[in-house]
Amino acid sequence: MRKSFVKYPFLTRDVEIYEQDNGHKIVLAHKEGGMVSVSSWVKTGSINENDKNNGISHFLEHLMFKGTHKHKAGEFDKILEARGAIVNAATWKDYTFYYVTLPKGENNENFYTAIELHGDMMTDPVIPDYEMGAPFDINDKTVTDKRERHVVIEEIRMRKDQPWTKVYNAVNNAMYTSHPYKRDVIGTPEIISQVSQAEVMDYYRTFYSPQNVSTIIVGDFDSEDVLRRVIEAFKWGKRPNAPERNLLPDKPIEKEVYVENEANINSAFMMFGFLGAPAKDLKSNIALEMLAIILGEGTSSRLYVNLIENQNERIFNMIDAECYSFRDGSNFFIQANLNSEYKEKAIELIKNEVENLKREINTRELNKAKKKLKSRFASDVETVSDIGETIGYYMTVCDDLSIAEEYLPICENITEKDLIETAKKYLDLNHASISVLIPKKN
Repeated sequence: MRKSFVKYPFLTRDVEIYEQDNGHKIVLAHKEGGMVSVSSWVKTGSINENDKNNGISHFLEHLMFKGTHKHKAGEFDKILEARGAIVNAATWKDYTFYYVTLPKGENNENFYTAIELHGDMMTDPVIPDYEMGAPFDINDKTVTDKRERHVVIEEIRMRKDQPWTKVYNAVNNAMYTSHPYKRDVIGTPEIISQVSQAEVMDYYRTFYSPQNVSTIIVGDFDSEDVLRRVIEAFKWGKRPNAPERNLLPDKPIEKEVYVENEANINSAFMMFGFLGAPAKDLKSNIALEMLAIILGEGTSSRLYVNLIENQNERIFNMIDAECYSFRDGSNFFIQANLNSEYKEKAIELIKNEVENLKREINTRELNKAKKKLKSRFASDVETVSDIGETIGYYMTVCDDLSIAEEYLPICENITEKDLIETAKKYLDLNHASISVLIPKKN
């Protein structure tokens, strides 16, 4: 077993990383107090899906809680929630993660129970047919089964009725040419209604392999004791390694793409999308985060001041900018809710703001962005849950926790020139995807 250390900012002790011979990584981070976090991050999400099984990662996330050979369905949640635990999971493009946050309990009783149950769930899910629900014809309206397959389908339907989901899915699909990121993580009712138990278990065995998993423990504990307990809880057997991923990041689209859809809404929704740098390119991603703050975060941002406060006409109801980092390239979004009568003018105004960003950024804007990012980074080590999530991101998406040590120095040394060059490189309007959702005509 290989051991390494990372001097994680704001923590009082170095983070310990243990990599077992089977590839399973165990990360121990010390945070004083009575709360602990136990989580496992799996390097799989929609990035490992195709047109035939899109949504299977999210479906499996639901089904992982349906019992093991030791613990029947519902027992996991019942035991832990009785001890004050928060138990949940999430699926995204690059990862799926499962976590338990709870008080340690007297003599660490709750903590040790959480480790045992979590390890059992991660390595020995049963996923029985009677919990999953039988495949069915999605057009058969007489099927009223309440099992997990139908729960997920209802979640998909509810989410796809949301205007922001519609406008995001359209811009996300337009930004990519061939990369799996173009698919919606949650999948489709047509696929989820038909996927079999055998397919789900095959997907689990393929991608939930030890070298694909990082288990992160955060709290105040004895490292040697907890390491031993985690190793005992995760009984992987002789599971083969997951297949190698040979995906290349998509290149930006060659020319602007405009997509317009209609929905039963009262105002319009708009989103601009740009492809950015891979997550491991920390400097570029920090610069893109700063650009998002300057352009569209809060009431002092350029978009709010110039397009809401200083406009004679009420064109925008809200507008902001965000940046999301992914393993194979980040996304930069500008999103707005607006009066649909001003659709063309709104697009022109947003384009002007993007172009102005490439001409000048002043010291006040730069310092504001730095202050916000440094404050955000510090706040991410305030709770055991936040620490677990941040470490999980670096271990899973970046494949390297040590780059967290570089975050604050890089942030501090970025200049106005760096931001302008980043904006010119990644916010090229010729490579923009624009999605607009307008009200249906009567």
